[in-house]
Amino acid sequence: MAIYDFDLFTIGAGSGGVRAARIAALAGARVAIAEEYRIGGTCVIRGCVPKKHLVFGARYSQEFEDAAAYGWTVQASFDWATLRDNVQKEVGRLSGIYATNLGKAGVEIIEQRAEIVDPHTVRLGDGRTITAERILVATGGRPTPLAIPGGEHAISSNEAFLLERLPERVLIIGGGYIAVEFATIFDGLGAATTLAYRGATILNGFDDDVRAHVQASLAEAGVNVMTNATPAAIEKVGAAFRVSFADGRSLEVDLVMAAIGRMPHTDGLGLEAAGVQRDAAGAVIVDAYSQTNVPSIYAVGDVTNRVNLTPIAIREGHAFADTVYNNRPTKVDHAMIPTAVFGHPPVGTVGLTEKMARASHDVVHVYKAVFRPMKHVVAGNPERTLMKIVVDGVTDRLLGVHIAGQDAPEMIQLAAVAVKAGLTKAVWDQTVALHPTAAEELVLMKTREPDPA
Repeated sequence: MAIYDFDLFTIGAGSGGVRAARIAALAGARVAIAEEYRIGGTCVIRGCVPKKHLVFGARYSQEFEDAAAYGWTVQASFDWATLRDNVQKEVGRLSGIYATNLGKAGVEIIEQRAEIVDPHTVRLGDGRTITAERILVATGGRPTPLAIPGGEHAISSNEAFLLERLPERVLIIGGGYIAVEFATIFDGLGAATTLAYRGATILNGFDDDVRAHVQASLAEAGVNVMTNATPAAIEKVGAAFRVSFADGRSLEVDLVMAAIGRMPHTDGLGLEAAGVQRDAAGAVIVDAYSQTNVPSIYAVGDVTNRVNLTPIAIREGHAFADTVYNNRPTKVDHAMIPTAVFGHPPVGTVGLTEKMARASHDVVHVYKAVFRPMKHVVAGNPERTLMKIVVDGVTDRLLGVHIAGQDAPEMIQLAAVAVKAGLTKAVWDQTVALHPTAAEELVLMKTREPDPA
């Protein structure tokens, strides 16, 4: 007779938890998964999938404008409710697919909140307790709240997908990828959009040339980019909001959105009761195999705050299941991971920034190109593309590739293969250019940038 109710109990049915549960169940384990909201997690429900659909919708305004130069006469109007509801239909469809796949694998789905009681027990929202040989925490992250007077008036990205109506004036507080993407969305859909960032240049952590390029492009597109702007308070004024900043500036808008980062969703999970260690940010501390200091408890995805990307959560979940249930100890390589920002313009990047490379390598060579894509020339669209390659000057190996411009995320996926494989710039340059494309410029950059003084 089994000692425990299940071999594995997974808390959180996002990308990492779902993958881990499915692979473990397919390996023969008795698996249950608990989700308090909707199956699919941040990416499917309130993140990358619905957000990119909104980005698609927002791009049509520029497409319609450019169409005139190509001979098209377009009379267009926009309806927010149609876009919102169609995107939510797609979210529901994908959530259903996730649930179906879990069921086909034999995973028991429990649509309740679960809290850890001890290393082998969880308590459900209805008061029941369930035991498991192992517990996997995959609860993801949540938006960081805006801790200023009146901060409760600001929505987060979670609520942005479900707005009753499209506001006329929007303020987005933050300068990371979520802030940039929603600034692109609201601006493209016709709202007067302001992006307020506390630093001098948005997209901290990205290559400095990319950061400057995107910031200038957003401003050129019509986004009011406020830098060195630290919000001090939000005051409700009738149906609007007045936001004051630490330097005395103020702004009145119809909607305030806080996009100041995300934090591990670990509060109230009972981790302390089980003795699971967390770091100062609240993230679950795990080893290379996603095991916590409590041998029966594991964690994957954003809740560990390693690399907060959907494909990484999926890989970590799969690696956990292979390690524990398929007798294939597997570590996830967190180096040289491609990522994208679906902003204006979109960004695709992989590997080291120039600043990182110069801090870790004796000799660094940089190649850079800025140009207007062929499609934009006839249309008179001023948006330009930036491409940049960072190379180890001693070994000639590619260290990083950074693109900001049309189709950048699509291009960076294959560039990431070259960077991950340790390709040299010489071999990269031997590739014949595919003409006429924007991507061909990647293999045509032969002149090094001058070394910094």
